[in-house]
Amino acid sequence: MRILDDVSVTDVTGFKAAGIAAGVKKSGKKDMMLLYSEVEAVSAAAFTTNRVKAAPILVNMENINNAVTRAIVVCSGNANACTGEQGLADAKAMTERVAEKLGLDSKEVLVQSTGVIGVNLPMDKIIPGIDNLVENLTDDGGVDAAVAIMTTDLIKKEFGVEVEIGGKPVKIIGMAKGSGMIHPNMATMLSFITTDANISSDLLQELLSELTEITFNQITVDGDTSTNDMVLVLANGEAKNAEIQKGSLAYQQFKNVLQAVFTDLAKSIAKDGEGATKLIEVQVENAVDEYSARMLAKSVVGSSLVK
Repeated sequence: MRILDDVSVTDVTGFKAAGIAAGVKKSGKKDMMLLYSEVEAVSAAAFTTNRVKAAPILVNMENINNAVTRAIVVCSGNANACTGEQGLADAKAMTERVAEKLGLDSKEVLVQSTGVIGVNLPMDKIIPGIDNLVENLTDDGGVDAAVAIMTTDLIKKEFGVEVEIGGKPVKIIGMAKGSGMIHPNMATMLSFITTDANISSDLLQELLSELTEITFNQITVDGDTSTNDMVLVLANGEAKNAEIQKGSLAYQQFKNVLQAVFTDLAKSIAKDGEGATKLIEVQVENAVDEYSARMLAKSVVGSSLVK
């Protein structure tokens, strides 16, 4: 495994992205992002466990079941949460606009939002913003995309690795945002990972679900769980490796590097927590099993007294 320097999600073959200022944020900073695979890709995701789920999450929970995922569009500055039927219609409208502009089916598009809760999206800015994003998709747009998803983050968060699988170099590169309302079982955080590995959606989902539990779901900042947010992996097979099979050497290699990416991004989110001055890691010894060890660690890092 080789850690890559100065990476972005578009350093993976076949991916383009863009990040722009559409006017969602009053500050004038970048606030919309589009990530696009030029070829068919499979996807896997984990979503917030909050019983109150934002409109984008509800749309994604349906669209993630599509055999192909080609794009995700994100707005930052407005979470489109607690916005009722209008919010759901707006989230769907975002996927439909991206699909129209890229010649896709709307089921091939995922959508996400982050920011203030309880306010409807400014669709008069969002729709032109999507058009602008499509026009500005580039092979090096991942850097702008990583900036565009930030809200109260102090730094953008990116990490990537390369590993040889079946004689082919495979890249896994991720970006993330999150600094407040970070608590186990998904919270106000977004993480988008691209890879050119050839792997089935079912096996990718199995790996993502397993690794999310021991990485993203182990961090906490303030104990609050959000209505939004997700971890998404898009795999487009452009590395041309033989399809990864469960239990094989290739499977273990891919799992190891995916875990490394998840771990780094999760730690970077916790380290950038609102008001945080230290990153605390808890190591548990002599627990009866891994689950007990993780629960013990969570209780320590989540303790207000410890903090």
